[in-house]
Amino acid sequence: MSDPSNHAKGAPRKRRRKLQVAGNKPPVGSHPGTLVVPEGGAKARIRAVRYTPERIEEREIHDARELAGFCKPDGLLWVDVQGLGDRAALEWIGANFSLHPLLLADVVNVPQRPKCEAYGDSIFFVARRLAWKGDPDDPVDERQVSLVLGARHVLSFQEREDGVFDPVRTRLAQESGQMRRRGTDYLAYALLDAVVDEYLPILDKLGERLETLEERVVERPNRAILRELAALRHDLIAIRRDAWPLREALLAFLRGDVAGISEPVKLYLRDVHDHCVQVAEIVEVYREIASGLLNIYLTSIANRTNEVMKVLTVMSTIFIPLTFLVGVWGMNFEHMPELHWHWAYPAVLLVMLAVAGSLFFYFRRRGWIGREPD
Repeated sequence: MSDPSNHAKGAPRKRRRKLQVAGNKPPVGSHPGTLVVPEGGAKARIRAVRYTPERIEEREIHDARELAGFCKPDGLLWVDVQGLGDRAALEWIGANFSLHPLLLADVVNVPQRPKCEAYGDSIFFVARRLAWKGDPDDPVDERQVSLVLGARHVLSFQEREDGVFDPVRTRLAQESGQMRRRGTDYLAYALLDAVVDEYLPILDKLGERLETLEERVVERPNRAILRELAALRHDLIAIRRDAWPLREALLAFLRGDVAGISEPVKLYLRDVHDHCVQVAEIVEVYREIASGLLNIYLTSIANRTNEVMKVLTVMSTIFIPLTFLVGVWGMNFEHMPELHWHWAYPAVLLVMLAVAGSLFFYFRRRGWIGREPD
């Protein structure tokens, strides 16, 4: 990780992303289900996997219409769409798999709140995937992942090309594993588990950064620390905003609010839900720590300011009587006996030194300078 001090002095500060609320939404008053693809969105990369307990076939789809020949009655199908910038591909997938217009609109209208909804025979699930960037000003990147669970297929939609589901592909390729012998609900669980598993390592890294910031706040507080603290608090708020509704969405699976999830798979989903609860609790703890560090930073700055003001006050107090003495002997009166005394000048200097020394030792004895009071 780069030195934050060098980052603050050398490279220009990057503009942090805003807390998105509206996001990529259709115009106000538009028809429900209006499909608005993100401006400048990545062209869709489509990867399709059809598998049975005995065999598996994976294909890179260059045109969404190629899925028509790949979708066959035998086996289960997983279609992973990475990138939401291809409107034609999304519309074809929506028409071919009978997706509700509102469902497809939620896929492209990012960011969406994590949720679980039933659309006829399909289950629609929205989650937020986290990725570590390591930038001191913006260490965590958020991305939306949408899942559509059908009886014989699972559709996954990601904002951009990503490798978060690569472990699931590896497990599917293993003939000895149980994933190819289970239904689409187990595949949906595996995809959600891959998303949620990314939360804890990122929280560990944020925790390490909090520990480092705590040491720096105590030893040498500066503006770079304040900026990094603000970035951490921003990301912790974003993670909390993702983890809490994700936990509620998983509860919808566990409570049976939506059909299509078998009881054996609910046992695995309960483990994912426990991870979400753990993430939510850790985020709350880290938020408290970050707020405490901010208070420590402000207190440290205030203490430094008080120390400077104390030194300046002590110096001013010592020089006030000296200024008085100089002012007395600086008056231009004719009859001042000290003016004609041969030792008047050194005597005045000695008096001034005595006054300054007395005040200094008095302040030191009281603990106002040099040491703590008794």
